[in-house]
Amino acid sequence: MWLRDELLKSIWHAFTALDVDHRGKVSKSQLKVLSHSLCTVMKIPHNPVALEEHFKDDNKGPLSNQGYMPYLNRFILDKVQEEFDVVEFNKICWLLCYKKNISTKHLLFSEDKAFKVWCIFNFLSEDKYPLVIVMEEIEYFLQRLTEAMGIGWNEEKFADYKLQLKTNNCLTAWELIELVGMGYFSQGINLQTLSMGITEVFQELILDVLKQEYMMKKGHKRKNWTERWFVLRPHSLSYYVCEDLLEKKGDIILDRTCCVESLPDKEGKKCLFIIKCKDKSFEISASDKKKKQEWLQAIQTCIQQLRLGLSSPHREARLRRKELRQRQQAEEHDVTERMRRLQVVNENKQRQLEGMRKKIEEAAAEAAMEDHRRRQTELELQDRHRLDLEREKMVRQQMEEQVAQKSCELEQYLERVRELEDMYHRLEGALEDERQAKQDEEAMRKLQARLLEEEAAKRAELEQIHLQQQRALSQTEAEKRELEAEQRAKERELQAAMLQLESLERERHGALEQYEKVSRKLERAATKTKTWKDKVAQHEGLVRLIQPGHKGPQRITNWGPASFTDAELELRKKSWQESKNQGAAAQ
Repeated sequence: MWLRDELLKSIWHAFTALDVDHRGKVSKSQLKVLSHSLCTVMKIPHNPVALEEHFKDDNKGPLSNQGYMPYLNRFILDKVQEEFDVVEFNKICWLLCYKKNISTKHLLFSEDKAFKVWCIFNFLSEDKYPLVIVMEEIEYFLQRLTEAMGIGWNEEKFADYKLQLKTNNCLTAWELIELVGMGYFSQGINLQTLSMGITEVFQELILDVLKQEYMMKKGHKRKNWTERWFVLRPHSLSYYVCEDLLEKKGDIILDRTCCVESLPDKEGKKCLFIIKCKDKSFEISASDKKKKQEWLQAIQTCIQQLRLGLSSPHREARLRRKELRQRQQAEEHDVTERMRRLQVVNENKQRQLEGMRKKIEEAAAEAAMEDHRRRQTELELQDRHRLDLEREKMVRQQMEEQVAQKSCELEQYLERVRELEDMYHRLEGALEDERQAKQDEEAMRKLQARLLEEEAAKRAELEQIHLQQQRALSQTEAEKRELEAEQRAKERELQAAMLQLESLERERHGALEQYEKVSRKLERAATKTKTWKDKVAQHEGLVRLIQPGHKGPQRITNWGPASFTDAELELRKKSWQESKNQGAAAQ
């Protein structure tokens, strides 16, 4: 069962948020809605008539916090009979107050993580209103948060932060949320690590989660081994399907009669231990020996706490820290009281000493007056002698001053003469330097004139050379253009010659082909002629035609008397000569 003071802290935040005018009073209709919501979450019947009866004598306006707290204790908190969802209870109070006090847009984490920090504040804050968290609890929370994020605790940075605080070393809920949300103690850590660290601390402090991990559990009916997500709290060990805690498979209720023992390895399972309760035992297998020992020690600690009648470890630690602070405050109060008494005694002694000092001062004053009168007489005599001595001293000083003045004037005159002589010598040297400079200047001017003449002559010579170079360049350019024209003409002629050569080459190839054809024809003709010669030789008398003979002398041939005339022979000769010339031309 949750402590009543922790529930009242959340309700106080909601009541303060409904107090818009900051007068400590809230309208009755708003309190009715708040009371109905609280009754719904805490699973108790809501009686709206009880609120009217409780405040029947207070109908002048809004209701104060002093009047509403007795109503909460009597009609709501006293009627709680069973466990309820305390997170949902805190959520209702959170929704009423957070938007009016802080904006989560500039924070490094989400609204859900801000709500968890708010719940942690309510757990660690003092039991006085308005609620604040002292510096010791802030340090405890930040140490737990840095350990959950896996980073080291920076003591020097926290000391610097305490020096920067302008308030009385305490923070409100919204200041604590901003401190964590702005990342002052988590620089260099990503948002996911910060969120996981807040969730882990929230589970430890608010949900009383002492340890959680996957382990294997042996079933009671089928005796099979199943992996479950185990969550250890001060009064129970719950197991779920997975770590999102949505589907609970069962609870192992811990009491004074329970015990936990180690088991030897069996059925292929290692790192076994058993939890024995009144009516049932549970066999569980851890992942390794180290985890098994941690679980044994954690469960045994819970059982020992129950046997001693103690609450959760975190609440016991908070109570011890609170008692320690109270003892320290009491000791500081005692020290302050002793210091105050010593200061009073010291002041009394100071007053006594002051009285004695005044008496001594009065006696000293009387003695001083008597001494003053005696000294006054002596001083008058001394004054007369001193005046005479001063007159003589003044005359002597005047004479010495006049002598010193004359000596000073003489020294100044002599110094002036030395300065004039020195100035005269410097002027002579300056005139000599000036004459030498003028001579050097004249020589330099002549040298410069000669150099200018030489430069002019060289410039004219260079201009002539430049003109010659220009003419030579122009002539070279003209020759170059002529050569280029000749080269282009030769290239054109060369191209024409190449074309003609290619044409002649083609003609030569054609003539060779024709020559080869004529040669073949000539060979065939020669073959035929030889054949015919043979035949004519054999049949010479038969092939000769009978015709009238020529009256002139007959031409004799190799085959006998000619069978053709001279005109026909000339024609045959011309034809043979032309074919010969064509063959030679083709070659």
